[in-house]
Amino acid sequence: MINIAVLGSTGSIGQNALEVARQFPDKFKVTALSTNSNIESIVKQANEFLPKFVCVGDKRFFGKLSGLPRNTKLLFGEQGLSDLLEERSISKVLLSISGSAALVPLLKAVKEGKSIALANKEALVMAGHLVMKQVEKTKASILPVDSEQSAIWQCLHGEDAHKLKHVYLTASGGPFLKASRSEIRRASLKKVLRHPRWKMGKKITVDSATLINKGLELLEAMFLFNLTSSQVKILIHPQALVHSMVEFIDGVVMAQISATDMRIPIQYALSYPERLKNLFPSVDFYKLKQLDFDKPDFNKFPALKLAYLAAEELGTMPCVLNAANEVCVEEFLKGRIKFIAITKIIGKVLDKHKNKLDFNLEDVLHSDAWARNQARLFIERERL
Repeated sequence: MINIAVLGSTGSIGQNALEVARQFPDKFKVTALSTNSNIESIVKQANEFLPKFVCVGDKRFFGKLSGLPRNTKLLFGEQGLSDLLEERSISKVLLSISGSAALVPLLKAVKEGKSIALANKEALVMAGHLVMKQVEKTKASILPVDSEQSAIWQCLHGEDAHKLKHVYLTASGGPFLKASRSEIRRASLKKVLRHPRWKMGKKITVDSATLINKGLELLEAMFLFNLTSSQVKILIHPQALVHSMVEFIDGVVMAQISATDMRIPIQYALSYPERLKNLFPSVDFYKLKQLDFDKPDFNKFPALKLAYLAAEELGTMPCVLNAANEVCVEEFLKGRIKFIAITKIIGKVLDKHKNKLDFNLEDVLHSDAWARNQARLFIERERL
């Protein structure tokens, strides 16, 4: 029996993880759940799975939460999450807290030497060097949940990583793959959120529309697999069945192919090293007529250029890229800026940033706060 903690259990990935747990009640015991503020959902989840711990990030709910099972211990805030991660009975942590808020719990889980099924890319983008350095020290393990990183991980299994030549990250192309630049300039929120392949949260769906999501994955892959930016190639693959490919120095390319269902990589990360039989959809090669691959249009999707710039410079640039993007996406979802302003403002923030190559956690947090403030200043000017 694997005791799992699902951090961010009320989000899209968290809900899919609990669906995996439902299918294998003899394999997974949900020991802990967390949410920031979705109280109604987490109370329902707790009454179904009867976890030992429930943690609520938003302290405004302190003393106001009721309806939990009698033996479930309620924790609050960052300290509550830290206490939860010290629980020795938890053998695997699925970390699906969204955005930069995942950095501190990720570092804590690594410090505790946990096995971490990581479904958050922003934390590694912000401080990948620091995280992976700590992983080496504590012997914690990071098991990727993002379908692209999971694919690379599976393709590299049992292989000599030094013989790797290139990694190919695939992207569906999002809702604007075939749109003109003028259509993208006029893009409404409704069109941006209409992803052709995946059903995801709003933030990551916007990121997929700008393709900065693929830029964040570029950085994530660099840290996870110790790659340079030149080793990571991005391919547009509209069918979204090949989740990533790895090319070795002898010209052999290995690809991981599966249906577009997040439960598949989630299950593998939770069950690893075992593979479990499930009832999830699979690829029907008799019905599959073709697989298409193409180069991304960097002029139409300039966010990718910015991501490669941050990947080449490293230091605190990736952190600034991520922070500016989070602010811009949040403001776009509120209707305060246009879709095309997202990338424009990120570029301005990067241009103004004084990169720090040798950095610590304090530098990361300072750069994150600085970038958010600068992005908001540029947004106010954009709206004048």
